[in-house]
Amino acid sequence: MNWIRTIWVRVKAGKIERLESAELEDGTQVLVTLIPPDDSEFWQRASQVSLNDVWDNTEDDIYAELLKK
Repeated sequence: MNWIRTIWVRVKAGKIERLESAELEDGTQVLVTLIPPDDSEFWQRASQVSLNDVWDNTEDDIYAELLKK
């Protein structure tokens, strides 16, 4: 597996349990992101970071100038 993929898991009885199908070979490295029980705040913050990256950039200034013409 040479690509990054995100899957949903949960902790049950101290062990990570997959919530969706995924073939994981022995030795596969994984990165775990902890999401609080009320995950709405997590998603709001994650979305805000993405929105800031999209809207706060100088490349869009070019399009704004073209729209004025």
